[in-house]
Amino acid sequence: MEKKRPSFEQIYMDLAATLAERSTCARMNVGTVITSTDYRKVLAVGYNGNAAGLPNTCDRHEAGNCGCLHSEENAVINCDSPRSTEKHVFVTHLPCVQCAKRLINLGGVKKIFYRNEYRLTDSIDILKSVGIEVEKLEN
Repeated sequence: MEKKRPSFEQIYMDLAATLAERSTCARMNVGTVITSTDYRKVLAVGYNGNAAGLPNTCDRHEAGNCGCLHSEENAVINCDSPRSTEKHVFVTHLPCVQCAKRLINLGGVKKIFYRNEYRLTDSIDILKSVGIEVEKLEN
């Protein structure tokens, strides 16, 4: 009998969820994994929280303005692959508009997978307008 293996999409989304457990944000825990499109390489990871060396707390408790760096932002900072390298991005939550723009500027992003909705969905139209596919993965 052949073993049923999880898809790469499921594995990387689960990794993003595990990374989110390192988040120090009081409001929302988010994780991001950037991979090659053939899923052979993890290019970068990130989770949301304060800047390195600062207290592991939010600066404020205002939704969307807590002072934490977003997980996508940290993953982009950590990604040293060239713009020409094609990438897939796995995020536990739909990216906000600013993170969508950061992922666009990273270059090479072909598709973004997410698991949970975000309170705003404007990023979907922005991403699609530049040819980046967006897909919600169910648990």
